[in-house]
Amino acid sequence: AGLTRKGLIMAGKNNALQKPVTLSPELEAVCGKGPHTRAQVTSKVWDHIKANKLQDSKDKRMINPDDKLGKVIGKDQISMFKMTGAVSKHMS
Repeated sequence: AGLTRKGLIMAGKNNALQKPVTLSPELEAVCGKGPHTRAQVTSKVWDHIKANKLQDSKDKRMINPDDKLGKVIGKDQISMFKMTGAVSKHMS
């Protein structure tokens, strides 16, 4: 609150979410060519999930991966909380 846009950028210098990371080819297939920040990767993965209607209709916390996302997080249904860890393995 009360921070200017510049202040947010300055504050984010040491923030892990703002640091560009290298993506695996599998994750790039979902997010586009990197490098991206972790925050951008999370956002792009969710864009992919929503665009392809991969959230379980009964339990929105569960993700049903398509072929592209399955190469990153595995083929089986996964909780959105576990998905972050699976996606992290594709970033360096």
